This record gives sequence, structure tokens and C-alpha cells, in this order.
Amino acid sequence: MTRLAQTAGLNDVQQEILSTVRDFVDKEIIPVATQLEHRDEYPTEIVEGLKELGLFGLMIPEEYGGLGESLLTYALCVEEIARGWMSVSGIINTHFIVAYMLKQHGTQEQKDTFLPRMALGEVRGAFSMSEPALGSDVAAITSKGVKDGADYVLNGQKMWLTNGGTSSLVAVLCRSDEGHPEGTAPHKSMTTFLVEKEPGFGEVRPGLTIPGKIDKMGYKGVDTTELIMDGLRIPANRVLGGTTGRGFYQMMDGVEVGRVNVAARGCGVAQRAFELGVSYAQQRHTFGKPIAQHQAIQFKLAEMATKVEAAHAMMVNAARKKDSGERNDLEAGMAKYLASEYCKEVVEDAFRIHGGYGFSKEYEIERLYREAPMLLIGEGTAEIQKMIIGRRLLEEYRFQG
Repeated sequence: MTRLAQTAGLNDVQQEILSTVRDFVDKEIIPVATQLEHRDEYPTEIVEGLKELGLFGLMIPEEYGGLGESLLTYALCVEEIARGWMSVSGIINTHFIVAYMLKQHGTQEQKDTFLPRMALGEVRGAFSMSEPALGSDVAAITSKGVKDGADYVLNGQKMWLTNGGTSSLVAVLCRSDEGHPEGTAPHKSMTTFLVEKEPGFGEVRPGLTIPGKIDKMGYKGVDTTELIMDGLRIPANRVLGGTTGRGFYQMMDGVEVGRVNVAARGCGVAQRAFELGVSYAQQRHTFGKPIAQHQAIQFKLAEMATKVEAAHAMMVNAARKKDSGERNDLEAGMAKYLASEYCKEVVEDAFRIHGGYGFSKEYEIERLYREAPMLLIGEGTAEIQKMIIGRRLLEEYRFQG
């Protein structure tokens, strides 16, 4: 039988990369993931392995020391890694969003400074939009960057930074009124600042504090933090792209990549849940036969597999659309919405197949059951995706009466 979620049209290099990543996941991640997750322990050895494989430079152009691969290749690698442990895919996701934003929007000096070290994993990225009083309402941010001589002074509090502690470069979105008269639309007076810092917690540079990790229901191991700026001075050459007022558009471009990533993570987690469910269903016996031979369980497995296939197909389509250079917010929104919802449903069905054992921390499905809800929120809730999808559909199907 052909394994679920195969991708047609991959070249030899892509297939070799995916085969290598899958082997790494099976040998180095799956055997230790649940143990590390229960301890909320950062997967240092796994991250070092990813660095050796060159995955931190997967999408960074070859001229900067990366592999120069496509978003599709990256998304398929993320799918495999999330199949092993979703937290590991989170470690590379925010790194790649920042690298992508630098590649697309950075000045030549910014690219030369950061991309070669990011390709090696020596500099690891995080990005920051959300604040304590807002999530998806990005236009309502209150953090500010004010020009002061040759520098900008940043003040404000940010929330939900993946890799907030372990990163050494954070792309931070702030309001910047300089050069933008009163009454300017909020999204036209935002700027992305590239903030360099030491990895760790506490005051990581003058004016910048990273409090300890936020204790979460799932998605453990990877550090999720706040970021507090109090008189943080940033030189003007660390404005992404060198011009203020473009931050909202730069971040939204990065978030499109992030939504494909979250869709890929949903596909990976759903695949693993299906694998666990179909395996357990053939081992567990009731009424004299494996429960897999009961029609009710076969129906569940059929539905789960179909959802895995559908989500994978939409994720691949969104990645290929972005790689073609076309606008993909519609496809990325659809893929993120469908994959995260289907992931939740497939995980729950696998949980039900496990019966009472699914509630035990000895079984891997318990971890997946706590991880899946994060995908419903990350990179925009289902409601936000529906708004994006609805608006784009109305653009495409405008009534001509």
C-alpha cells in the first residue's frame, strides 16, 4: 500500500532531502519526543542534528550558504518533523519566517550580515507581532519605535514569541509615526525592527527583557515567551528594508509562509495520529477479534485517512502557489484552516480508538491530543482564515450587475 500524503512531481533532490529528514525523525525524534515533552525540555540534541542536516538554511539562497530550496520542500520537511514532534517544527518555523522576510525585504547589508549565520543555525530567529491585549488585530498594536538621533527607541510589551529565549534575532513589529502624518492608516505606520540579543532569559540586552517561559497545555519543549522593551535603542540600519512604514506588509508576507507552515504541521500531526490509530486498532482485541475488523472502527480509519489526504493536497497547493510568485493568501488561508481543523478531528478519532489508554501519558496519542489545539490558533484563528478567504472570494467573484 502507498503511504498516505505522497507528493507528485518532486525532483531527485527533494526526494533525497525528504527521505533523510524522515529517517532522522524516525530514529532521533519519535523515540524521545514524548519523554522530552513531558519534561518540557528543550531538544538540544535534536536541534544540533537539524543544524548538521542543513535544515536551518533550507530556504536561504545558496549565495548566503543555504540550500536554496523551495517553500514546498520546506513545508514537506516541516510535515515530516511535526509527525515526529510538533514542537521541533516550531523551532524552525519562526526562524524561517525571519529568514524569508530578510531575503524578500532586507537591505543588502542586512542580508549579508544575518543570512549566512542563519543558514548555519548560528543565528536563530523569532518574530513578534502579538501583544497582551491583542492577537489577530495587528493594526491595534501599541508598541512604539520613536526616532532619536541615529537610533530608534522602542517601548512596549509583546506576547507569544516562539523561540523567544533561544533566539538571537527577533523581528519586532512596532508603530512608528515618524514620517507618517496624523490620520495615516494604522497599517501604513508600522515598522519591523531587527533586534539582536543574547539567547536566554532576563535582561538579554539593555532595555530588553525576556521573562521566563510561558507554561502551556501542550507545545512544550520549545520556549514561548513575552518580550518587554523599555527604552530599547536600535540603530536605524536595523529597520527591515531601511524604510519605516512597511512593517505590516512585510509581516503579512511572512505570515503567509507561516500559514503554509502551520498547515504542514497540521498534516504531520494528523499523519502521526492516523499511524497510531491504525496500528492500535490492529493490536487491540474485543469480542474475539481486532477492533480494526469492526465496521465502526473501519469507518473512523477511512474518514481519518481521507482528511489526511485532503489537508496534504491543500497544503501542497498553497506552497506551490507561493513558489510561483503569485499571491497565495487565499490558498494559504484555506490550507491552514482545513489542515488545523482536520488535524484536531483526526487526533480525536485516534484518541477514541485508543479508548482509556489514550488518556494515559504512557501513550503517544495523549501528547498529540494536547498539541493539536495550538494549530487552531497559531498564525490566525479559523475565524481570521474565514475572513481572509471570504474577502478574497468576493474579489474573485465580484458581481457584475
